[in-house]
Amino acid sequence: MNEALSQSIPSRQIHKQIKLDNRLFIIPAVIWVLAFSIFPLLYALYTSLFSFRFGRINEFVGLYNFVRLFNDANLHSGLRITLVFVIVSVSVQMVLGFGLALLLNRDILGRSLLRTIMILPLFATPVAIGYLSITIFYEQNGPVNTIIRSLGGSGIPWLSNPFWALVTVILVDIWQWTPFVFLVSLAALQALPDDLYEAAKVDGASGWSMFRYITLPLMTPILTLILLLRLVESFKVFDIPTSLTLGGPGRATEVYSLFTYRTAMRFFDHGYAAAQGFLLLIIVSFIIVTLYRRIITNYETE
Repeated sequence: MNEALSQSIPSRQIHKQIKLDNRLFIIPAVIWVLAFSIFPLLYALYTSLFSFRFGRINEFVGLYNFVRLFNDANLHSGLRITLVFVIVSVSVQMVLGFGLALLLNRDILGRSLLRTIMILPLFATPVAIGYLSITIFYEQNGPVNTIIRSLGGSGIPWLSNPFWALVTVILVDIWQWTPFVFLVSLAALQALPDDLYEAAKVDGASGWSMFRYITLPLMTPILTLILLLRLVESFKVFDIPTSLTLGGPGRATEVYSLFTYRTAMRFFDHGYAAAQGFLLLIIVSFIIVTLYRRIITNYETE
């Protein structure tokens, strides 16, 4: 008994040492989170409670900056534009990206080359894509309108009409981020077990039946995760609208992030801009919590 006790003492010391090493190992990550996440968040909250203009705190205003959120028509317009952008853009990306993944998961000619071409837009810088799109959608002699005119149509005012300007921003965002949905969906499709499909074929199941009762249920958790990632990123969209249209014509493409940027950097109302940032944080957090619960439910069901 004494021998067993003496042997257990070193093992306990080893476990304690491992726990200590693990704690020391995560210290850099904790410092990183505190320095670049928690501190900016708390400082922004502090800023939102003051009249903070031109880099100076003038006076304590309490929740006044948050009350202004409910009465600002321009903010409501930016939020509405962002919601339209997010709903349309993310919906098309999910359908198109998943559809392309299903297509290129089959044995077709040039599959490897097509997969490579599909992911190329991911490596482009959004600002560069925005400036390049100005040339592509140029209304006089741009390649898009040139093709439309060659087919007998009239040119579309891509960047001067409020409706078409928002459509242009959405199209550019779809072009860049559909490959992300495609890439993750394709990886998930390739990880699905083949024996399920073989058993279904033996039972005489059609291609649609296999998609509906095998592929789609198994892909639902990963598709929900992709949707979560794309929604969060789309709500923060800034680069493409800024470089492509500067929020114009008028305020037709002034998304929420661009409006917040102008509040802080053009009108130097940093306290109000901080309150705007917290409103976006609340909206995105609500979406994350809702979809995360959906993901957990799907995994528990499986």
